[in-house]
Amino acid sequence: MVIVGAGIVGVSTAYFLKRAGVSVRLVEARAPAAAATGAADGAVSVASKRPGPMMATATAGIRLYRELTAEGVLDGLFFTRSTFLVAVDDAEAEVLATHAAALAASGVSVERLTNERLRALAPSLSADVRAAAEVREEGHAIGYEIVRRLIARAGLAVERGVRVDALVADPRTGRVTGLDTGAGRIEAEAVVIAAGGGSADLLGLSGVLRARRGQLLVTERAPALNAGLPGAIMSARYLLSKASAPGAAPAASARGYGLVIDPLRTGQFLVGGTRENDAARPDTDAEAVAHILRDALRLVPGLASVRLLRTFAGLRTAVVDGLPLVGAVPGRAGLHVATGFEGDGICLGPLMGRSIARLLLGEDPGVDLAPFDPARFREGRAAA
Repeated sequence: MVIVGAGIVGVSTAYFLKRAGVSVRLVEARAPAAAATGAADGAVSVASKRPGPMMATATAGIRLYRELTAEGVLDGLFFTRSTFLVAVDDAEAEVLATHAAALAASGVSVERLTNERLRALAPSLSADVRAAAEVREEGHAIGYEIVRRLIARAGLAVERGVRVDALVADPRTGRVTGLDTGAGRIEAEAVVIAAGGGSADLLGLSGVLRARRGQLLVTERAPALNAGLPGAIMSARYLLSKASAPGAAPAASARGYGLVIDPLRTGQFLVGGTRENDAARPDTDAEAVAHILRDALRLVPGLASVRLLRTFAGLRTAVVDGLPLVGAVPGRAGLHVATGFEGDGICLGPLMGRSIARLLLGEDPGVDLAPFDPARFREGRAAA
């Protein structure tokens, strides 16, 4: 079997196939975790997921992280923590209350916090915060570390710098039998496309998949201030920027702002970010950085005395309806796809990799993939 793409989804697929004794070739245009996986914030979280399939799947994704950690596969890489949803005005408080109720209805451990309880838990937060909820049993993992660990544990040989030009199919049956690449033809019993933005042209889905940029900031170490935040701080506005709040629609504007302040284990802070449609390059810009900093200072005033060390950005592959593409490609026997996770790839990557591996092995995927079925799009349009 051949897998295209050595981000967290492609590598996870290869890992679970190898664990089942299947021979795998993993090809990558650049290097492992060189794109969205390497520029991710590391959230293994259900707190920001839309109610419905994304929320349910994220819960299963977190559970798999715990299982792999208990097995020793991800030991020392996955860390459990809470996420704190916060609101600074009436509109945000209403969004927070509705979303917290949706999380609780899905079986997620979430608690609305009184002001007194919040101040005791997170003394670094501003007095402007007027409502909060703690989402428990979340987690954090660095994407490129997960990729590196899975490659090592499975003994995978990543074929780097391999540009895939086209799929190869049997002219009589239409079954996909391999790939044409810059390094020659690769034959395969089955092909999995997990190439993020590089998936669109291969699958003929340029009207369905699009690039969405996210800009992030990293500060210097500030251990005392960091200790005053017991988990990631997520503004209720982030839920709106991501269209996660019940009833919210995917943003049509070119740039949306949300805010997450993540106290890292190093004593630093990771602060983000933006959701920018139809971005061409992973660049940062002064306007966005200034906007993110202003919002961050309102929630954590102590950041005013902490230096900004660097900014970075990544391009995440999004699907126009807000749900990823996972499963068999209709009309193309032998071809599967797992792409379009946008900012949820770190959380869902191992789970989706295991699900695709199980499909290829003729097994139940273990989660409901029907909402992510690629058959809902045909020739770049929504299926009727």
